[in-house]
Amino acid sequence: MALIEDILVYGAITGAVYALLALGFTLIYGVAEILNMSHGVLYMLGAYMFVAFSAKFFQLGLLWSSVLAVVFVGFVGIAIYALIHQVIEETLAVLVVTLGATLVVQQLIRMPWAFGGSHVAVLSLLEGNITFLGATILYEQILAFVLSISLFVGVWIFITRSKIGGAMRAVAQDREAAMLMGINTERLYIITMFISAALAGIAGLLIARPVIHPRTWETPLVMSFAIVVLGGLGSIRGSFVGAFIVGYAEIAVVFLIPSGEYLRGAVALAVMVVVLIFRPAGLFGKRMEIEE
Repeated sequence: MALIEDILVYGAITGAVYALLALGFTLIYGVAEILNMSHGVLYMLGAYMFVAFSAKFFQLGLLWSSVLAVVFVGFVGIAIYALIHQVIEETLAVLVVTLGATLVVQQLIRMPWAFGGSHVAVLSLLEGNITFLGATILYEQILAFVLSISLFVGVWIFITRSKIGGAMRAVAQDREAAMLMGINTERLYIITMFISAALAGIAGLLIARPVIHPRTWETPLVMSFAIVVLGGLGSIRGSFVGAFIVGYAEIAVVFLIPSGEYLRGAVALAVMVVVLIFRPAGLFGKRMEIEE
Protein backbone atom coordinates (compact mmCIF):
# COMPACT_ATOMS: atom_id res chain seq x y z
CA MET A 1 0.00 0.00 0.00
CA ALA A 2 2.83 2.38 0.87
CA LEU A 3 4.43 1.58 -2.48
CA ILE A 4 1.26 2.50 -4.36
CA GLU A 5 1.02 5.77 -2.44
CA ASP A 6 4.62 6.63 -3.33
CA ILE A 7 3.93 5.97 -7.01
CA LEU A 8 0.76 8.10 -6.92
CA VAL A 9 2.47 11.06 -5.26
CA TYR A 10 5.80 11.09 -7.11
CA GLY A 11 4.11 10.21 -10.41
CA ALA A 12 1.85 13.25 -10.12
CA ILE A 13 4.80 15.56 -9.43
CA THR A 14 6.84 14.12 -12.29
CA GLY A 15 3.91 14.27 -14.70
CA ALA A 16 3.20 17.90 -13.88
CA VAL A 17 6.74 19.12 -14.52
CA TYR A 18 6.96 17.01 -17.69
CA ALA A 19 3.73 18.64 -18.88
CA LEU A 20 5.30 22.07 -18.44
CA LEU A 21 8.46 20.93 -20.22
CA ALA A 22 6.49 19.57 -23.19
CA LEU A 23 4.06 22.51 -23.40
CA GLY A 24 6.53 24.90 -25.00
CA PHE A 25 7.68 22.28 -27.50
CA THR A 26 4.17 21.43 -28.66
CA LEU A 27 3.07 25.09 -28.71
CA ILE A 28 5.69 26.25 -31.22
CA TYR A 29 5.10 23.18 -33.38
CA GLY A 30 1.35 23.64 -33.32
CA VAL A 31 1.46 27.30 -34.36
CA ALA A 32 4.50 27.45 -36.64
CA GLU A 33 5.22 23.75 -37.35
CA ILE A 34 8.73 24.22 -35.96
CA LEU A 35 10.38 21.12 -34.51
CA ASN A 36 12.60 23.04 -32.15
CA MET A 37 15.58 20.85 -31.33
CA SER A 38 16.97 23.65 -29.16
CA HIS A 39 14.15 23.18 -26.63
CA GLY A 40 16.39 21.16 -24.34
CA VAL A 41 19.13 23.77 -24.30
CA LEU A 42 16.57 26.47 -23.48
CA TYR A 43 15.55 24.35 -20.49
CA MET A 44 19.20 24.08 -19.47
CA LEU A 45 19.79 27.78 -20.05
CA GLY A 46 16.97 28.62 -17.63
CA ALA A 47 18.88 26.87 -14.84
CA TYR A 48 22.26 28.32 -15.86
CA MET A 49 20.94 31.87 -16.02
CA PHE A 50 19.28 31.40 -12.63
CA VAL A 51 22.72 30.47 -11.30
CA ALA A 52 24.28 33.45 -13.09
CA PHE A 53 21.85 35.96 -11.57
CA SER A 54 21.61 34.40 -8.11
CA ALA A 55 25.20 33.35 -7.39
CA LYS A 56 27.95 33.36 -10.01
CA PHE A 57 27.92 36.84 -11.57
CA PHE A 58 25.32 38.63 -9.46
CA GLN A 59 23.83 38.08 -6.03
CA LEU A 60 20.23 38.96 -6.72
CA GLY A 61 17.31 37.54 -4.78
CA LEU A 62 15.81 34.25 -5.87
CA LEU A 63 12.65 35.88 -7.25
CA TRP A 64 14.46 38.47 -9.36
CA SER A 65 16.96 35.85 -10.51
CA SER A 66 14.10 33.62 -11.63
CA VAL A 67 12.29 36.40 -13.50
CA LEU A 68 15.42 37.65 -15.26
CA ALA A 69 16.46 34.11 -16.18
CA VAL A 70 13.08 33.38 -17.78
CA VAL A 71 13.04 36.68 -19.71
CA PHE A 72 16.61 36.09 -20.90
CA VAL A 73 15.72 32.62 -22.17
CA GLY A 74 12.64 34.02 -23.89
CA PHE A 75 14.80 36.46 -25.86
CA VAL A 76 17.25 33.68 -26.69
CA GLY A 77 14.26 31.87 -28.17
CA ILE A 78 13.53 34.91 -30.34
CA ALA A 79 17.19 34.95 -31.45
CA ILE A 80 16.92 31.29 -32.45
CA TYR A 81 13.75 32.08 -34.40
CA ALA A 82 15.65 34.84 -36.22
CA LEU A 83 18.06 32.16 -37.41
CA ILE A 84 15.37 29.89 -38.78
CA HIS A 85 12.67 32.21 -40.09
CA GLN A 86 14.19 32.26 -43.58
CA VAL A 87 14.06 28.45 -43.78
CA ILE A 88 10.92 27.88 -41.72
CA GLU A 89 9.24 25.96 -44.55
CA GLU A 90 12.11 23.45 -44.72
CA THR A 91 11.75 20.96 -41.86
CA LEU A 92 15.23 19.47 -42.26
CA ALA A 93 16.86 22.93 -42.33
CA VAL A 94 14.98 23.92 -39.17
CA LEU A 95 16.16 20.75 -37.42
CA VAL A 96 19.77 21.38 -38.44
CA VAL A 97 19.75 25.07 -37.45
CA THR A 98 18.10 24.52 -34.06
CA LEU A 99 20.42 21.61 -33.27
CA GLY A 100 23.36 23.77 -34.34
CA ALA A 101 22.16 26.52 -32.00
CA THR A 102 22.05 23.96 -29.21
CA LEU A 103 25.68 22.97 -29.76
CA VAL A 104 26.79 26.62 -29.94
CA VAL A 105 25.10 27.41 -26.60
CA GLN A 106 26.62 24.28 -25.08
CA GLN A 107 30.11 25.33 -26.15
CA LEU A 108 29.61 28.90 -24.91
CA ILE A 109 28.62 27.54 -21.50
CA ARG A 110 31.83 25.46 -21.47
CA MET A 111 34.01 28.55 -21.94
CA PRO A 112 36.27 29.41 -18.97
CA TRP A 113 34.79 32.90 -18.70
CA ALA A 114 31.29 31.39 -18.47
CA PHE A 115 30.66 28.25 -16.42
CA GLY A 116 33.36 25.87 -17.63
CA GLY A 117 32.81 22.20 -18.29
CA SER A 118 32.30 21.06 -14.71
CA HIS A 119 29.10 20.55 -12.76
CA VAL A 120 27.46 23.65 -11.29
CA ALA A 121 25.32 23.67 -8.15
CA VAL A 122 21.87 25.26 -8.35
CA LEU A 123 20.43 27.01 -5.31
CA SER A 124 17.22 25.61 -3.85
CA LEU A 125 14.14 27.77 -4.21
CA LEU A 126 12.63 26.42 -0.99
CA GLU A 127 14.04 24.42 1.90
CA GLY A 128 12.29 21.73 3.92
CA ASN A 129 9.83 18.90 3.31
CA ILE A 130 6.54 17.41 4.41
CA THR A 131 5.10 13.89 4.53
CA PHE A 132 1.99 13.23 2.43
CA LEU A 133 0.41 9.77 2.02
CA GLY A 134 3.57 8.33 3.52
CA ALA A 135 5.82 9.97 0.91
CA THR A 136 8.41 12.60 1.80
CA ILE A 137 7.96 15.58 -0.50
CA LEU A 138 10.32 18.54 -0.72
CA TYR A 139 8.75 21.99 -0.60
CA GLU A 140 10.63 22.60 -3.84
CA GLN A 141 8.77 19.70 -5.46
CA ILE A 142 5.45 21.11 -4.26
CA LEU A 143 6.37 24.48 -5.76
CA ALA A 144 7.30 22.83 -9.06
CA PHE A 145 4.01 20.90 -9.12
CA VAL A 146 1.81 23.90 -8.29
CA LEU A 147 3.57 26.25 -10.72
CA SER A 148 3.62 23.68 -13.51
CA ILE A 149 -0.13 23.02 -13.28
CA SER A 150 -0.89 26.73 -12.85
CA LEU A 151 1.19 27.72 -15.86
CA PHE A 152 -0.30 24.96 -18.00
CA VAL A 153 -3.83 26.11 -17.13
CA GLY A 154 -2.81 29.75 -17.60
CA VAL A 155 -1.43 29.11 -21.08
CA TRP A 156 -4.56 27.13 -21.97
CA ILE A 157 -6.79 30.03 -20.88
CA PHE A 158 -4.56 32.51 -22.74
CA ILE A 159 -4.84 30.49 -25.95
CA THR A 160 -8.59 29.88 -25.73
CA ARG A 161 -9.69 33.29 -24.40
CA SER A 162 -7.26 36.00 -25.55
CA LYS A 163 -7.07 37.79 -28.90
CA ILE A 164 -3.51 36.58 -29.48
CA GLY A 165 -4.61 33.05 -28.61
CA GLY A 166 -7.37 33.32 -31.20
CA ALA A 167 -4.80 34.35 -33.78
CA MET A 168 -2.68 31.34 -32.80
CA ARG A 169 -5.62 29.02 -33.34
CA ALA A 170 -6.38 30.60 -36.68
CA VAL A 171 -2.80 30.29 -37.93
CA ALA A 172 -2.60 26.70 -36.68
CA GLN A 173 -5.72 25.76 -38.61
CA ASP A 174 -5.00 27.60 -41.88
CA ARG A 175 -1.99 29.90 -42.20
CA GLU A 176 -2.91 31.32 -45.61
CA ALA A 177 -6.49 32.12 -44.59
CA ALA A 178 -5.22 33.75 -41.38
CA MET A 179 -2.86 35.97 -43.40
CA LEU A 180 -5.73 36.99 -45.68
CA MET A 181 -7.68 38.00 -42.56
CA GLY A 182 -4.87 40.40 -41.63
CA ILE A 183 -3.02 38.35 -39.02
CA ASN A 184 0.69 39.17 -38.88
CA THR A 185 2.06 35.62 -38.81
CA GLU A 186 5.67 36.71 -38.43
CA ARG A 187 4.93 38.68 -35.27
CA LEU A 188 2.77 35.82 -34.00
CA TYR A 189 5.61 33.34 -34.50
CA ILE A 190 7.96 35.59 -32.54
CA ILE A 191 5.48 35.85 -29.66
CA THR A 192 4.94 32.09 -29.70
CA MET A 193 8.67 31.40 -29.73
CA PHE A 194 9.17 33.74 -26.75
CA ILE A 195 6.44 31.97 -24.79
CA SER A 196 7.75 28.53 -25.77
CA ALA A 197 11.33 29.38 -24.76
CA ALA A 198 10.20 31.03 -21.51
CA LEU A 199 8.22 27.92 -20.55
CA ALA A 200 11.30 25.77 -21.18
CA GLY A 201 13.36 28.16 -19.06
CA ILE A 202 10.83 28.01 -16.22
CA ALA A 203 10.92 24.21 -16.31
CA GLY A 204 14.71 24.35 -16.14
CA LEU A 205 14.98 26.65 -13.15
CA LEU A 206 12.26 24.69 -11.33
CA ILE A 207 13.54 21.15 -11.73
CA ALA A 208 17.17 21.17 -12.99
CA ARG A 209 18.71 20.34 -9.60
CA PRO A 210 20.84 19.83 -7.55
CA VAL A 211 23.58 20.25 -10.17
CA ILE A 212 23.73 21.00 -13.90
CA HIS A 213 26.38 20.50 -16.55
CA PRO A 214 26.77 21.46 -20.25
CA ARG A 215 24.96 18.32 -21.44
CA THR A 216 21.94 18.73 -19.18
CA TRP A 217 19.88 19.58 -22.28
CA GLU A 218 19.90 16.05 -23.71
CA THR A 219 17.40 14.29 -21.46
CA PRO A 220 14.80 17.13 -21.46
CA LEU A 221 14.91 17.27 -25.26
CA VAL A 222 14.36 13.53 -25.63
CA MET A 223 11.66 13.59 -22.96
CA SER A 224 9.72 16.51 -24.42
CA PHE A 225 9.95 15.09 -27.94
CA ALA A 226 8.73 11.67 -26.78
CA ILE A 227 5.82 13.21 -24.88
CA VAL A 228 4.56 15.40 -27.72
CA VAL A 229 4.84 12.55 -30.23
CA LEU A 230 3.02 10.28 -27.79
CA GLY A 231 0.24 12.81 -27.27
CA GLY A 232 0.12 13.91 -30.92
CA LEU A 233 2.34 16.58 -32.44
CA GLY A 234 0.75 19.97 -31.82
CA SER A 235 -1.85 18.75 -29.31
CA ILE A 236 -1.72 20.60 -26.00
CA ARG A 237 -4.22 18.20 -24.46
CA GLY A 238 -2.16 15.30 -25.77
CA SER A 239 1.01 16.71 -24.22
CA PHE A 240 -0.69 16.97 -20.84
CA VAL A 241 -2.00 13.41 -20.94
CA GLY A 242 1.25 12.09 -22.39
CA ALA A 243 3.30 13.79 -19.70
CA PHE A 244 1.37 12.08 -16.91
CA ILE A 245 1.51 8.71 -18.68
CA VAL A 246 5.28 9.01 -18.96
CA GLY A 247 5.62 10.39 -15.44
CA TYR A 248 3.71 7.54 -13.83
CA ALA A 249 5.42 4.95 -16.03
CA GLU A 250 8.84 6.23 -14.98
CA ILE A 251 8.05 6.24 -11.27
CA ALA A 252 6.45 2.80 -11.47
CA VAL A 253 9.60 1.40 -13.10
CA VAL A 254 11.79 3.00 -10.43
CA PHE A 255 9.74 1.56 -7.55
CA LEU A 256 8.71 -1.80 -8.96
CA ILE A 257 11.77 -3.03 -10.85
CA PRO A 258 15.12 -3.75 -9.19
CA SER A 259 17.69 -1.17 -10.37
CA GLY A 260 14.79 0.51 -12.18
CA GLU A 261 16.46 3.91 -11.85
CA TYR A 262 18.81 2.87 -14.66
CA LEU A 263 15.83 2.23 -16.95
CA ARG A 264 14.13 5.53 -16.20
CA GLY A 265 15.52 7.34 -19.23
CA ALA A 266 14.27 4.68 -21.63
CA VAL A 267 10.70 4.58 -20.33
CA ALA A 268 9.43 7.60 -22.29
CA LEU A 269 10.70 6.20 -25.58
CA ALA A 270 9.34 2.74 -24.81
CA VAL A 271 5.88 4.10 -23.98
CA MET A 272 5.94 6.28 -27.11
CA VAL A 273 6.79 3.31 -29.34
CA VAL A 274 4.05 1.12 -27.84
CA VAL A 275 1.40 3.82 -28.28
CA LEU A 276 2.48 4.64 -31.84
CA ILE A 277 2.18 0.98 -32.84
CA PHE A 278 -1.56 1.18 -32.12
CA ARG A 279 -2.10 4.91 -32.81
CA PRO A 280 0.46 6.13 -35.38
CA ALA A 281 -0.79 9.72 -35.09
CA GLY A 282 -0.41 9.74 -31.31
CA LEU A 283 -3.19 9.88 -28.74
CA PHE A 284 -4.83 13.07 -30.05
CA GLY A 285 -3.64 13.41 -33.65
CA LYS A 286 -0.89 15.37 -35.39
CA ARG A 287 -2.27 18.81 -36.10
CA MET A 288 -2.64 21.72 -33.74
CA GLU A 289 -5.36 21.17 -31.24
CA ILE A 290 -5.63 24.47 -29.39
CA GLU A 291 -9.14 23.66 -28.32
CA GLU A 292 -11.98 26.07 -27.85
